[in-house]
Amino acid sequence: MKLRLLPVLAALLVVCAPAAAATPDVDARAYLVMDGADGEVLLASHAHDRLPMASITKLMTAFGATSLIKPSRTVVVDPAAAGVNGSTINLRAGERMPMRDLLAGALIQSANDAAVALAKQVEKQVGVPFPELMNTWAKSMKLNDTHYVRPDGLDAPGHYSSAFDTTKLAVLVMQKPLIRRLVRQRSATIAGGRTLHTWNDLLGEFPGTFGVKTGHTSGAGWNEVAAARGNGVTIYATILGSPSRSVRNADLEELLAWGMSRYALVSLAPPGKVYGRVSVGYGEEAVPAVAARPLRRAVRIGRSLVQQVVLPGQVDLPVRRGDVLGELRILDRGKVVGRTPLVAAEDREAPSTVERVKWYAGRTKDHIKGWFS
Repeated sequence: MKLRLLPVLAALLVVCAPAAAATPDVDARAYLVMDGADGEVLLASHAHDRLPMASITKLMTAFGATSLIKPSRTVVVDPAAAGVNGSTINLRAGERMPMRDLLAGALIQSANDAAVALAKQVEKQVGVPFPELMNTWAKSMKLNDTHYVRPDGLDAPGHYSSAFDTTKLAVLVMQKPLIRRLVRQRSATIAGGRTLHTWNDLLGEFPGTFGVKTGHTSGAGWNEVAAARGNGVTIYATILGSPSRSVRNADLEELLAWGMSRYALVSLAPPGKVYGRVSVGYGEEAVPAVAARPLRRAVRIGRSLVQQVVLPGQVDLPVRRGDVLGELRILDRGKVVGRTPLVAAEDREAPSTVERVKWYAGRTKDHIKGWFS
């Protein structure tokens, strides 16, 4: 079967759904809700205000450490790490720890000593102060509202980020499989018989939550960037400067639920729907084209989509049911967000030699009649 000219037919689709949840009333210095797939900001308040972010800092620390140190490597704990204050896993100077366990300590239990141990190990390898590296990475990620002074996130002058940058950072670092696995764990056991427990109360409480990082200091308040899947979409929500742990948790749950309510999981290629009919010649009935498989996507409510039907002007016989004839594409603001082949819904047999001769003879006869009419 040969495909010829491929015309494109476009139609506009608008996704409609019942009214979504009311906009949450959030008690925080700043917050933001983002679509994890394309980075679209769905809701925000003071998103670019430069604020202390506490232990959310450890996402950048973990990113840098995993970029430069193999997870299987053994790290000798620097004395500076053993003496750090706040949340710790009680590391001892000179203790040998697998790098993977230090990452778990920093990301699951938000241990400051684990974060500093990772930073000191990187400094030994690279010969550059770790905060300087952190700021270089932030610049490469275009985190324009961010500046680092410490690897652990304890309060320090000039150490700040924003709700927008924090969310963007979380989306980027979650592309690392090891980090993604660690931040979804509620507990873990590491070297020295240490048992870790997460500070992320949403894990196991809000359905679909799979990370990411909390943070709290007296200067920063209660902070968190959270990620959850639901209604066919991945939503990131960030809160900076909440007055309490319970308020932060409740507001984050509302933001995540609100973000999911902005989408509807819809069928964009219903089974059996005919998207066009393709000519086969010889006077045969055109072949109906249907989607090869159902196409379901989470789509922003009220968003206009473009449906492109790509089919040939004619195909050669024979045609078998299931033969690919073209393609259905769904575009959101010019970007293809879904596609599926368009296939023949019915068989069409090739005519025999005798049948082809009769068809051509009849066609010639009709043309001759046309000359004299």
